[in-house]
Amino acid sequence: MNELFAPDEFDEAGHGPLYRQLSRRIADGISSGRLQPGESLPPERDLAAMTGLSRVTVRKAVQALVASGQLIQRRGSGTYVAPRVERLEQALSLLTSFTEDMHRRGKAARSVWLDRSIHSPRPDEVMVLGLKAHDRVARLARVRLADEVPLAIERASLPAILLPDPQAVETSLYEELGRLGHRPVRAVQRLSAVNISPADAGLLEVPAGSACLRIERIAYLATGKPAEYTLSLYRGDAYDFAAELRLAGDAEGAAT
Repeated sequence: MNELFAPDEFDEAGHGPLYRQLSRRIADGISSGRLQPGESLPPERDLAAMTGLSRVTVRKAVQALVASGQLIQRRGSGTYVAPRVERLEQALSLLTSFTEDMHRRGKAARSVWLDRSIHSPRPDEVMVLGLKAHDRVARLARVRLADEVPLAIERASLPAILLPDPQAVETSLYEELGRLGHRPVRAVQRLSAVNISPADAGLLEVPAGSACLRIERIAYLATGKPAEYTLSLYRGDAYDFAAELRLAGDAEGAAT
């Protein structure tokens, strides 16, 4: 790593601002493999000493790469090379859980829980889930990771009568609902493109304002009653959603 930060090749004449030269050098190190995903960079003070540049210049170079998603900063820990994110294709026609989908791909799924508790319902939950004002709602909020890479944030609401103990959900919500006899059988999803907020960007380790996919899902039981209302944010650099289309009025897809 030391040769990346040797001071002898920085030159203000004709090569652009010094912080851009340092940014390019680090970016080249990432693309060439000399800096590996997850590898930590030296602290700002050490980088300044190694390069002969000011700490202000070093900070500006690092911040530019953080903004582009090539580096990530963890408060109290340091600056790291961002993990490489494999693009995944998700079929919109299948009602599967994140855990089931990742296991099918041979990936290890994990959750970082933000909330698993019972609440009084919000107005939108009352309307979507068909609740009464005195009913209770179970809320689950978590960051979903595959092979330790954060891919999505899920915030789900369910009638508490279907999920009386949210703490019982350890990995797959649908697995727990199936155990209770309340697994949804169909769902309606709406997709939209959004720019992620700074708070959610920190959870997904992407730059604030990055493009993300927002998915609103309402899932139903076999009886037709709503069972789940979920708002999810998926990293735009990691997911492609695919749907099979057929000609209207032709179940077999043949022209009439």
